[in-house]
Amino acid sequence: MKNENRSPTYSRYALALLLAVNLLNYIDRQILYAVFPLIKADFQLSDTALGFLGSAFMVCYMCSAPLLGWLGDRGNRVRLASCGVAVWSFATALSGFAPGYRSLLAARTVVGIGEASFGTVSPGLVADFFSKERRGRVLSYFYLAIPVGSAVGYLLGGQLGYHFGWKSAFLLVGAPGLLLAAAVWFLRDPRDSGTLQTERPVTGSLASGYRALFRNRSFVVNTLAMAAMTFAMGGLAQWMPSFLFRVHHLDVARGNTLFGAITVLAGITGTLAGGWLGDRLQKKTAKGYLLVSGWGFLAGTPIAVYAIAADSLAGCLTAMFFAEFFLFFNTGPLNTVIVNVSPASCRAMAFAVNIFFIHALGDAVSPTILGWFSDLWGLRSALLATPATIAAAAGFCFLCTRFIRQDMETAENI
Repeated sequence: MKNENRSPTYSRYALALLLAVNLLNYIDRQILYAVFPLIKADFQLSDTALGFLGSAFMVCYMCSAPLLGWLGDRGNRVRLASCGVAVWSFATALSGFAPGYRSLLAARTVVGIGEASFGTVSPGLVADFFSKERRGRVLSYFYLAIPVGSAVGYLLGGQLGYHFGWKSAFLLVGAPGLLLAAAVWFLRDPRDSGTLQTERPVTGSLASGYRALFRNRSFVVNTLAMAAMTFAMGGLAQWMPSFLFRVHHLDVARGNTLFGAITVLAGITGTLAGGWLGDRLQKKTAKGYLLVSGWGFLAGTPIAVYAIAADSLAGCLTAMFFAEFFLFFNTGPLNTVIVNVSPASCRAMAFAVNIFFIHALGDAVSPTILGWFSDLWGLRSALLATPATIAAAAGFCFLCTRFIRQDMETAENI
């Protein structure tokens, strides 16, 4: 019976369930940014304080990830993921009852703890259900949740916020998570089946496990690439709805609908194309995933500049589609690099470290920094800071190609 944990049918079911949870993850995360203008007006906030709502969530998310990742490698990954879904869903619903800025800030920090519980274990869990040769495409399917969930968050936030108020938006998206948490609780972990070839007891202290990861050059440089990308994408994701509202004079409902539609179309096509091309190129060279991501970042950099600088709405939205397409190109490949250079016995810890640093250096700080720049120079000038970090992400990807082959071989032999 245990071997059924990795049967094709059960593997597809597990992927579908975890993808559904990840969709909700990004819906709950992005809906906050869709209603930024409404919260700003209701609580009379500066852009710095508004941006800190997003930063506080990310700070809590990244700070709780290392401990949760260590627990995930030593305990029951499925139970940890299920509890995380329940916690963040309950906290999202509580956001709808927030009477003021401080209570809303507290609720969003708790959302971060719940999402970290799921985020540290879910990529490795998904990867364990499938063979190594299919990981790029499978993780691309899993990470379709980023564009699709983000788009749905923008659409729901814009429509619900416009018609019923921003508090109703939080209440309505929080409840479904409790049902998904129950479904995840009963998921069977392939690590418990004894069929994983690299499976071995996990030992060692928290500190020793993380020290080993920091000696992995491919893991470190790949994480820096993802951090640079996350700074840009986090800043754009949180401030573009407000940019459309202020600069192009779109109301909250229409601005979020347009931006959400662009995000879902560009995200789906970019994510699937990147995963497919990455798997094909990886068969020819160990650098395949990194080359796909690096060239995607380079292509997206000038297009992002034009999207922000364009005076016409049509020019802005067209360029934003192609900029997002090339940014999402990297999603499956770079996450697959983490899986491939990390031993199976510490994969949750690897994703925990990755989560910590990509958010500590990325979207934990970019909303507040861009909000501060906006208070000083205006929102358009502030957003023009993001393409430089996209170019930096490309540089890190190309640098990582120098180490990837050796680190992959080391991970397979541990």
